[in-house]
Amino acid sequence: MKLVSGNSNRPLAEAIAAYLNSPLTKCIVRRFADMEIFVEVQENVRGEDIFIVQSTSFPANDHLMELLILIDAVRRASARRITAVLPYYGYARQDRKPGPRTPISAKLVANLITRAGADRVLTLDLHAGQIQGFFDIPTDNLYSAPTIVKDIEQRFDLDKVMIVSPDVGGVVRARGLAKRIGAPISIVDKRRERPGESEVMNVVGDVTGYRCILIDDIVDSGGTLCNAADALLEKGATEVHAYITHGVLSGGAVARVTASSLASLVITDSILATEAVRVAHNIRVLTVADLLGEAISRTSSERSVSSLFH
Repeated sequence: MKLVSGNSNRPLAEAIAAYLNSPLTKCIVRRFADMEIFVEVQENVRGEDIFIVQSTSFPANDHLMELLILIDAVRRASARRITAVLPYYGYARQDRKPGPRTPISAKLVANLITRAGADRVLTLDLHAGQIQGFFDIPTDNLYSAPTIVKDIEQRFDLDKVMIVSPDVGGVVRARGLAKRIGAPISIVDKRRERPGESEVMNVVGDVTGYRCILIDDIVDSGGTLCNAADALLEKGATEVHAYITHGVLSGGAVARVTASSLASLVITDSILATEAVRVAHNIRVLTVADLLGEAISRTSSERSVSSLFH
């Protein structure tokens, strides 16, 4: 087994390598003057089981091209099997046609990864479960829930915790986590009554006296999260925390979160944290290196991956 890392999240790849006690394969990923990507794997990989660790996070197109070229490089070097390890799968929010003449980019990216030469995909908390079916190769969708549950149990009195879905679409995810810790569940229903008017937040469930924990897979602009926190506090919640797997946090999201009523936002290191995230007083980062490392180990030795979550 050999681990190869692109440039998207080198610290996570190094942490996975440390967990597996297997150093990263020597590899150069650099740019030509016109920004074309050049890859050179500097170790023999013939007949090896290769795992390429690369999140397709910002800049998404550059990191996606790096992944495709890395796959092609090790395929042409006669690797026995190639697994694309995507801690964050970019383009996942484009998983259906919201209107006429629009693409399903999540499927297109799946096709690109498959045609480049990947034999398997290992990813974390896909935005929508059906994306697994977009791949024509075996795809394991891991869950950050065990890591999040462990942190919640260490930090909170579970008798006073309520799990909250920030929108109707995330109810299944929130219910699954609430079941793990034996907590009640609430839902924030957001609506825009008229175009141009601000969203109205309706809280389904009595949150009075509870510490509310918002659960979701992606935080991007942070607007919905911050508005949901305000609505929960208005309805009687004592504190609002958020646990989100993928901290995209684009634009002014970090400033929005730090200025909000959120007591804390906890994200994973599936996306490399920016300097703004690292210094933010109410943002913490949990590592998923051990989870990904164990899944890689089990995949390599042909053992069950799903048993990690039972």
